[in-house]
Amino acid sequence: MASLQDQLLKAGLVDGKKAKQISKEKRKQNKVAKKSGEVQVDEAKQAADQARAAKIARDRELNAQREAAAQQKAIAAQIKQLIERNKQPKGANGRDDIAYHFTFEKKVKKIYVSNAVQEHLTAGRLLIVGEGEHFELVPRVIADKIAERNPAMVVQPPESSAQVEEDDPYAGYEIPDDLMW
Repeated sequence: MASLQDQLLKAGLVDGKKAKQISKEKRKQNKVAKKSGEVQVDEAKQAADQARAAKIARDRELNAQREAAAQQKAIAAQIKQLIERNKQPKGANGRDDIAYHFTFEKKVKKIYVSNAVQEHLTAGRLLIVGEGEHFELVPRVIADKIAERNPAMVVQPPESSAQVEEDDPYAGYEIPDDLMW
């Protein structure tokens, strides 16, 4: 294979005189570098190495972003599967429905449930999970698994063991969980 200099000469991009002058200068530089003990730095090679290192760093960052997105997608699929396999009926049939109020994303929401389901919700055996405006009831064990993956989807049950101050004049009057608003 011919050198780059030969290829440029054949293509007519460089004349012979100029090519000889460049090679002569390069030999002189090499000779001076050997005598002085200096290490000759090839700037083109150095620039190529820097570009290669920058490309590798950029590729690593992009791969990390892709992996994070794929992991988020997998977690969302796991949550959806847990909800679909373990959702419990709300027991709402239209006549004897009770509006159950809860807070989700700093807003008060409500779902209609039967008396038995409301008891399970207030006791903490069933929890509400939701995303956006869609809510489902799941057992506490499943809700804990969902909370490990995305705690914002699980509606925490109301705290029944509120600490009472000693001098609280309303200490004897507890607010029932099933109070209708």
